[in-house]
Amino acid sequence: MTEDTAGVPAGPRTVADLELGPALEAVLMVVDEPATEERLAKILERPRRQVADALRALADEYAVQGRGFELRLVAGGWRFHSRPEYAAAVEAFVLDGQQARLTQAALETLAVVAYRQPVSRGRVSAVRGVNCDGVMRTLLQRGLVEEAGTEPETGAILYTTTNYFLERMGLRGLDELPELAPFLPEAEAIEAETLEGVPSFDPDAPDSEDADDKTEL
Repeated sequence: MTEDTAGVPAGPRTVADLELGPALEAVLMVVDEPATEERLAKILERPRRQVADALRALADEYAVQGRGFELRLVAGGWRFHSRPEYAAAVEAFVLDGQQARLTQAALETLAVVAYRQPVSRGRVSAVRGVNCDGVMRTLLQRGLVEEAGTEPETGAILYTTTNYFLERMGLRGLDELPELAPFLPEAEAIEAETLEGVPSFDPDAPDSEDADDKTEL
């Protein structure tokens, strides 16, 4: 630390001169998606290992202090989250009399995509037994699923979940999804019985959804 001509201590001259912990806190306060250790290291001009150690030290510090927030590694990056113990307070503030939850139809559709990805609309509809076009469009708009190429045999568009889905679910990766094995035989049977009878849906055609799917997210 140096002093300016008025005798007042001058601040750091470069990003590399900043104290690492507070600098990480400042950056993570403004990110709109999880920040990777590589990106943070580049921005703050520090070795990745040093940044990784500092992030984990901050996360441990918040946990020990019992703060209302925590620093969590999700979807391949780091971001602040409110602690689960205070979910009721956060929900009361965010909703404030409004409903912002996924409908049952949307949850079911999202679950099929998560466990069967990459998967086409037709196969999702076969598993659920109804036309899922409307809900799939809404999931796309909300950034929870995305297009991921086409199916070689049919040319149908394939869909996968996004990093935003992982973030909202609090998962580091898809390998952390709960085990589904006990339910697979029933799901396979339902799909086998219904797949042949499901039409090829036009995503731009008017909705012909079941009653559940008419209510979007």
